[in-house]
Amino acid sequence: MDFLPVFSLETWILLIMLIYLFIMYGQWTFGVFEKLGVPGPKPIMYMGTITKQNDVYYIGDCENAQKYGRIWGVYEFRKPMLVVADPDMLRTILVKECFTYFTNRRNLRMNGDLYDSVSIAEDNQWRRIRNILTPAFTSGRIKEMYRIMKHHSHKLTDSLQSKAQNEEILTLKDVFGAYSMDVMASCAFGIDMDSNTNPSNPLITNASKLFKVPIFLFFLQGFFPFLLPLYELLGVSIFPKSSTDFFKKLVEKITAERNGSSGQKSEDVLQYMIDSQATSERTKKKHKKGLSDHEIVSQATMFMFAGYETSASTLTFLAYNLARNPEVMKHLQKEIDSTFPNKGPVQYEALIQMEYLDSVVNESLRLYPPAARTDRVTKETVKINGITIPKDMAVIIPIYALHRDHELWPEPEDFNPDRFSQKNRQNINPYAYLPFGTGPRNCLGMRFALVMVKLALVEVLQNYSFSICKETEVSKFHAYINVFEKDDS
Repeated sequence: MDFLPVFSLETWILLIMLIYLFIMYGQWTFGVFEKLGVPGPKPIMYMGTITKQNDVYYIGDCENAQKYGRIWGVYEFRKPMLVVADPDMLRTILVKECFTYFTNRRNLRMNGDLYDSVSIAEDNQWRRIRNILTPAFTSGRIKEMYRIMKHHSHKLTDSLQSKAQNEEILTLKDVFGAYSMDVMASCAFGIDMDSNTNPSNPLITNASKLFKVPIFLFFLQGFFPFLLPLYELLGVSIFPKSSTDFFKKLVEKITAERNGSSGQKSEDVLQYMIDSQATSERTKKKHKKGLSDHEIVSQATMFMFAGYETSASTLTFLAYNLARNPEVMKHLQKEIDSTFPNKGPVQYEALIQMEYLDSVVNESLRLYPPAARTDRVTKETVKINGITIPKDMAVIIPIYALHRDHELWPEPEDFNPDRFSQKNRQNINPYAYLPFGTGPRNCLGMRFALVMVKLALVEVLQNYSFSICKETEVSKFHAYINVFEKDDS
């Protein structure tokens, strides 16, 4: 025993107590799901089940679904989270009991200046902001912004011409990312930019930074969740302050310029929010309270953040699926040519009524949803379908895994747009297909995004075709796609 350090009895007692508390703290939240009768992987002290799952979390969701069924429990570090992939339960969680028990999304309390964005705001604040913003994305408003989208879709097709003539290999995420950024900048702020020729524009740089979440903050909130109020007080944020400050100054500058101008008003989302604020000030009615200056900045920033990446990814996956399924691409091009003969202008009303185009987009969104997961948090303990969900527990909806459930989707790995034909879509459980979520808290910009994606896809396929090349990583995900001019014969 001579190798042991010489401590006093009191020191040994204190040391043992600290070790005991360290061990207990690292695992005292475990065992919740055993008590609830919910299966799931066994957690490890402090790390929970993170190290017991696939490094790609949505692949891990698929593996857990195969092993445990449609309901299981996991631990993100010390935090227990119930994963629900059962359509009947999802109907209750996302729709029936949304306002009663499941109003809010999970909130890490490290949101910085974006704490009042519509995707993060909670309860009454969320309802008010959502009600104000909803009219900005009606069919009428989207139709007004359609002219802006067409301006950028033309630039997109023009940028592909020389590349197609040379049958160049493209990283389509870059191509569609530029289109997506241009549309979002114009529709959010009224800024006409050319991302293809100016990729170092500060707007692009700062929007891209918003996606880079510091990994140490993820571990910090996982190990010490009781310190979240302190992080919030200190302004600790997963969003870079330099980027949120950039958008704040940008919005303030544009707003000041428009308030001082008597010219024609813009049709973008920022102008809509400014107008709603002015309307509120004139009415002076509390129940019609408009957005504050800070809330306007947050919504505009989040609109850019949420819309840019998801739209670009959706278009990229569409190109990938069409390149791998040329018979589907040819079928879609025939519908495009019959709807808009002789490569005619793509009209809004005709675009949104194209059935096969809708089926192709829906099927691609099933295979590759914009968000692989979404979540809700229970406000009170509630029992649903025999499962008790404790108060404040995060409920994870594994959208990617749900869309690949063999019982809900026959041959789920296959790209088959006919699943969504008018004949077959009635057989689809609406709560088994959630690319944009569902219920009162679904994606606010869903219709906007679909029009933006469909327009770009139609105009590109009017002129060009896609094919896979030797650089395309079919087994995982594509890095490159070959683009060439369409054969009209």
